[in-house]
Amino acid sequence: MEYNFKEVEKKWQNYWKEQKTYQVEIDPNKPKYYVLDMFPYPSGAGLHVGHPLGYIASDIYSRYKRLKGYNVLHPMGYDAYGLPAEQYAIQTGQHPAITTEKNINRYREQLDKIGFSFDWNREVRTCDPHYYKWTQWAFIQMFNSFYNYDAQKAQPISELIKAFETSGTANLNVACSELLHFTATEWKAKTEKEQQEILLNYRLAYLAETMVNWCPQLGTVLANDEVKEGLSVRGGYPVVQKKMRQWSLRVSAYAQRLLDGLDVVEWSDSLKDIQRNWIGRSQGADVIFEVKDSEVKLQIFTTRPDTIFGVSFMVLAPESDYVQQLTTTSQQQAVEEYLNYVAKRTERERQSEVKKVTGVFSGSYAINPFTYEAIPIWISEYVLAGYGTGAIMAVPAHDSRDYAFAKKFNLPIVPVIDNGQGCDLSENSYDAKEGKMINSGFINGLDVKEAIQHIAEEVEKRGIGKSKINYRLRDAIFSRQRYWGEPFPVYYKEDMPYMLDESKLPLELPEIDKYLPTETGEPPLGRAKNWKTTEGYPLELNTMPGFAGSSAYYLRYMDPHNDQALVSKEANEYWRNVDLYLGGAEHATGHLIYSRFWNHFLYDLGYVCEAEPFKKLINQGMIQGRSNFVYRIQGTNTFVSYGLKDQYETTEIHVNVNIVHNDILDLEAFKNWMPEYNQAEFILEDGKYVCGWAVEKMSKSMYNVVNPDDIIEEFGADTLRLYEMFLGPLEAHKPWDTQGIDGVFKFLKKFWRLYISDDKLNVTEEVPTKEELKILHKTLKKIESDIENFSFNTSIPAFMICTNELTALKCNKRAILEPLTIAIAPYAPHIAEELWHQLGNTGSVTAAAFPQWEEKYLVEDAFEYPISFNGKVRFKLTIPLTISSAEIETIVKMAPETEKYLAGKTIKKIIIVPQKIVNIVI
Repeated sequence: MEYNFKEVEKKWQNYWKEQKTYQVEIDPNKPKYYVLDMFPYPSGAGLHVGHPLGYIASDIYSRYKRLKGYNVLHPMGYDAYGLPAEQYAIQTGQHPAITTEKNINRYREQLDKIGFSFDWNREVRTCDPHYYKWTQWAFIQMFNSFYNYDAQKAQPISELIKAFETSGTANLNVACSELLHFTATEWKAKTEKEQQEILLNYRLAYLAETMVNWCPQLGTVLANDEVKEGLSVRGGYPVVQKKMRQWSLRVSAYAQRLLDGLDVVEWSDSLKDIQRNWIGRSQGADVIFEVKDSEVKLQIFTTRPDTIFGVSFMVLAPESDYVQQLTTTSQQQAVEEYLNYVAKRTERERQSEVKKVTGVFSGSYAINPFTYEAIPIWISEYVLAGYGTGAIMAVPAHDSRDYAFAKKFNLPIVPVIDNGQGCDLSENSYDAKEGKMINSGFINGLDVKEAIQHIAEEVEKRGIGKSKINYRLRDAIFSRQRYWGEPFPVYYKEDMPYMLDESKLPLELPEIDKYLPTETGEPPLGRAKNWKTTEGYPLELNTMPGFAGSSAYYLRYMDPHNDQALVSKEANEYWRNVDLYLGGAEHATGHLIYSRFWNHFLYDLGYVCEAEPFKKLINQGMIQGRSNFVYRIQGTNTFVSYGLKDQYETTEIHVNVNIVHNDILDLEAFKNWMPEYNQAEFILEDGKYVCGWAVEKMSKSMYNVVNPDDIIEEFGADTLRLYEMFLGPLEAHKPWDTQGIDGVFKFLKKFWRLYISDDKLNVTEEVPTKEELKILHKTLKKIESDIENFSFNTSIPAFMICTNELTALKCNKRAILEPLTIAIAPYAPHIAEELWHQLGNTGSVTAAAFPQWEEKYLVEDAFEYPISFNGKVRFKLTIPLTISSAEIETIVKMAPETEKYLAGKTIKKIIIVPQKIVNIVI
């Protein structure tokens, strides 16, 4: 009986569902292990073969840890809010919930076919009110909290109010948007509205004027990754920079803790470096520059105050408030034109396009507080408003972007570093060869670190600034002008925000007639009827962004049906945090920062017991598409095969890879693919049309998307699982190539035949031989090592070699095959489950124990020596390891092959290298 994968896979998927095999509960008698995948956004296109890569890896590891005796939590859900569903609703009028439900059902159907061990009883959907109730709850906690730097934690806003009532702002060391100064008396004299306005300056969730990516056609703010080259990724509409009153989360307050937390997690060095660079800690000084003929004082942050002697110009971020204050009348028009240009550029583009040098002169001059020279103040997009004060002192001899700017606009470059090429040193300069500052009354003879400290102290001494640690990390903009998102639990009284009582949660999305902004420019929720509290106060019209629902979903999985808390203390103390997290590297600076911030905040308030949410994190690579091409002779409907295309003027056209097999085009399928090809003609080579190919990103536009359903239909889910792992290392990008999948399919059929022959089980109770035990334990050792090190790709060849060796020995012994069944179960669960039961076991193979390999079966007692004559290998002999060199020599001399190759000649000497080689010199 051949392996009938369709029958077997359907049978066991139904069994797992009926038996609730993968449901898990708290079990104090077992050690826990929490494996998590970054949950998907369910798009209408469904899964392609690239999507399950990480899921298969996490499933293998989850199944393995179960076999190792762990109580494994392995949940799945859906990141169900998103702009695509809303855009579809705008175009069709269909409610986003209907589209999302349809897409989720499609994803679930596909995921089930692959045989994942997800505990679907814990499924979460971010668009479910029972779920986003806790996102709203967390937002309320943030609104009602501030960050105390002295305590290094978030605390209730009521504690801050007590401090204001007692001593005003005196001695406060807290996170805020702007440094304010008032006494207790002044605080008490303020109105409720004035007090609430002040508190927004300190709350962790706050309203403020913020520069955003605004897309007028979409009517919403977009995240940086939703914008490319000044256009929205979705729809290609123009995007501009605009100041809007937005909700923000004070992520920046946690910058140092987010940095420190990286020291205790098992993440790759590259991922940690990305986060460290994004957080961007730098130590330096705030320095005040007076402005010539103006009352304005320009405050800048610099990490190198010692280079202040080499400042030759200043640069303002285009968004800086200083721009309006310092632009002179004569420069007004030029500055406005430049600001209009910058408004179309995202921060990400401005940071990444380092070679693009643009700017405009403000017309004003600053006074260097040490040299008293007047230096021009420019405006340029390479300076960002969120770093420091949005103004910098430019030292072109020390900084590559300052240097490029100075060269472009012909500004002075004060040579403060000797580059070894005969550069003249200025009066106040740094000698790179000696590593010391020279010719300065302030820093003569100091090394760089000492010079920085000395000038920072001098700045404070003169009262023109102070030492400071700065971070690049920005607060997270938390408002979106969309319908399909979590509603804010916020109402307004006298234009000030207040939180709904927690008993009113969840605040659910209302029904609206259209999913567009109102005619007066309000967000879509402005169309809702009676969108007010029961007291008549208007509710917030914005909704939360996509990352809101994904920032704490891992906690909800621990206790998904609890209607009294996000997660109970019992559940959190048992599951604690995620032991293994798998997902894409593209989330390094978004989701992972926000989730860590969210978790640190909940830790401060005592709702979770671990500060860091993800102990170990692996970024799986991308499965790329293998595109195919046909070549149309220009001006015709004739297509020429790849090997002949250079004889004609042709146009290369992507063709659907699903009608190409081993690079050979199915001609009839091609004609039926699109109407325009129905009458196509072909110039063939050897009677076939050979397609060209290339490795590209898997994309519908390149027709290289492979549907896993098609692979499962033809080869089965276990083949898909094994093949995706076989393609290469988990963290590497690798191309999908259907040509190799048949070999994996044949392996499974050969594996099946170890157990089954003539339509029945053919397994004996005989005692295995030494050689059979060695094969088994060698394989078990390899598989365990591979799984522990996430080297899943090398396990597949190990299984293949084992199967070939056992087949050659005609091994059919239970003592060998039963452990092998358990070992392959994480990779190919369907065939393993069937064989496990064929072997007479009653429970699921998932409840078995992973077989322990033993070193004693791997100890070699003989070595196969290559026997050489004058250095040339002629034959091999297997010789026991326990005998002496003299005995080896005797055995070699007596071998019949030796006499053959001597051909009557005399042996001069025999060289023996133990466990290496025997060389006979004649």
